[in-house]
Amino acid sequence: MQAKLRIKGTVRVCVIGPDGKIKLHEPSWWRRVFGLQGKPMLSRRHNTVTRQGEGLIADLLLAAPTKTKITSASGYIQLGTGWTGNSVKANTRCNAPTGAMEALDSGYPVTNAAFGATGDNVLRFRASFEAGKLNASNINEASLLNGNTAAAVSLAYAQVTPAATVTLVDTLQIDWEITFTGS
Repeated sequence: MQAKLRIKGTVRVCVIGPDGKIKLHEPSWWRRVFGLQGKPMLSRRHNTVTRQGEGLIADLLLAAPTKTKITSASGYIQLGTGWTGNSVKANTRCNAPTGAMEALDSGYPVTNAAFGATGDNVLRFRASFEAGKLNASNINEASLLNGNTAAAVSLAYAQVTPAATVTLVDTLQIDWEITFTGS
């Protein structure tokens, strides 16, 4: 019997306005005709664990790892506007970075459940770009990194769609889940 290990993930991107509510996109022509408001600025997409990320996971299983583990002290999320869909697995950063990288929120990463319970195989990361930290349009890519220097390794890369627009009064929250499964 052959065992198959799979690593998959999702990224949830949410733009929150100064009133604490999820912001809305401008309504499309069709929605305006029917008097409907715009769709929420909320995106949930699959991500790709990069080639670097696979190596990082393997390194962390060594008795003496050589790479930096992603923790709230060392983990960062980078955003960009250059999604192309080309060579996603080979990406080591965002193609067109925008704004500064944001450190993971305190206490992250965490698992969805205690060891031995359903959900203990899901690792969650979160970074919150608080109001005043980001002012960017057409954010359509994100990368989860183990640092904020040129030596940082990208664990995962994702498309953000629909693209997000964040002003200085908005908060952008990124929730990243990596699930490890086997069969």
